[in-house]
Amino acid sequence: MNPRKMKQMMEQMGIDVTELDVEEVVIRTGDEDLVFDDAQVTRMDAQGQQTYQVVGEPDSRDPGATALEGGDGSDAGDDSDEDDGIPEDDIALVAENAGVDAGTAREALAETDGDLAAAIANLE
Repeated sequence: MNPRKMKQMMEQMGIDVTELDVEEVVIRTGDEDLVFDDAQVTRMDAQGQQTYQVVGEPDSRDPGATALEGGDGSDAGDDSDEDDGIPEDDIALVAENAGVDAGTAREALAETDGDLAAAIANLE
């Protein structure tokens, strides 16, 4: 079918198709992470629903081995993220909003599994 004709028909049905410029797509399963580099991603909006189509060849990695931020995952100035997985920015935000020290904020975030709002609420 002619691509132009297809596009016209989709517009008549209320379907909007958008090509997304993505660098990487990660799909996490219980067994592995599927990482698509340079994938072709298309978003279709139809009747209030968004559907994404990913086309490409994935690399399979162990769960959690993918570093979404910071490339190789090495961050020399941020040791606390590696110790307990709680970002320093989150600790500072909770400490400032709840009026407590960083250690107390870290404990509250650990108790709430990183939920900022719950940690602040528990400290107030």
